[in-house]
Amino acid sequence: MHLTEVESEIKQNLFKTDQQFLMESGKSFPGYHLYYTTIGKLNEAGDNVIWIFHALTANSNPAEWWPGMIGEGKLFDPTIHFIVCINMPGSCYGSSGPLDINPESGEPWYHEFPFFTPRDMARAYRPLKDALGIKQIRLGIGGSMGGQQLLEWSIEEPELFKFTVPIATNAFHSPWGKAFNASQRLCIETDSTWHEKNPAAGLAGMKTARSLALISYRHYSAYASTQEDGIELLEGFKSESYQRYQGEKLAKRFNAFSYYFLSKGMDSHHVGRGRGGAEAALKKIQAQALIIGIETDVLFPITEQQYLADHIPGSRLAVINSSFGHDGFLLEYEKISKAILDFTGTL
Repeated sequence: MHLTEVESEIKQNLFKTDQQFLMESGKSFPGYHLYYTTIGKLNEAGDNVIWIFHALTANSNPAEWWPGMIGEGKLFDPTIHFIVCINMPGSCYGSSGPLDINPESGEPWYHEFPFFTPRDMARAYRPLKDALGIKQIRLGIGGSMGGQQLLEWSIEEPELFKFTVPIATNAFHSPWGKAFNASQRLCIETDSTWHEKNPAAGLAGMKTARSLALISYRHYSAYASTQEDGIELLEGFKSESYQRYQGEKLAKRFNAFSYYFLSKGMDSHHVGRGRGGAEAALKKIQAQALIIGIETDVLFPITEQQYLADHIPGSRLAVINSSFGHDGFLLEYEKISKAILDFTGTL
């Protein structure tokens, strides 16, 4: 199946519910909507499902940002599987977010948006799962913040997943990870436009935040191999240009409000909250779990995936060698596919 044929299988839809949604914070969200993508067809048993959870700034179409994983003959094959991905609430790609209208004020939420935790997100997905007629998810997979949502859902509904593959993620967000996110929010807060009620507010700050984030997403070796300069240079270095470019690139497709509140959602992640601690919560998972870590990941280090493997019953840890750091979960298609097939046998 060529990419054009994959694209012909892609369906994007909007799911809406008017029911009040009680959030972990105790706040009540007045109904919500989810923009989602499906690729392939659901079988009669409702169990040929591959559910993909996207990371912080991605969208609901994994064929765009994970093309090496999706297609005929690839790990997730639309001729065999029904592939589902939801744009996480709080994002700016179609699901409920900070630029939507607050029905109580009649104006956009902006700074008043009540952010969703990864557990809130997992709970918000359940009505859509039922509406689609899904009986079981054969494999759930997600990296980074996507993996956090996957862990939450596999604890909430232990019998729903046959296999789970959390990649480069954790049971609870670390002080190190929270410090990176807090520093990025500080970049946004120091933007003089941030307090304006304007969709473009905070964009300059978000560009700086993205530059900071990239240092945690990549690794020393990745910069050394792609951003090395000639010995004659005194300024105008490749790495500086790269940081600026990545900030500008994100600003063309994202907004500072979504970036700000999604990072708060990531920081809130803790599977043990209200469940007697992380170890007790992880023991509730019944799916066959393959935990994948990236050896050079400085943001979600291998110790965090080892913790998951130590406490999820019957799980296995696979470590991927990559020079890309945390972003290896987006780029190491072949190694990730092989690790999953070695674990599941077949999909």
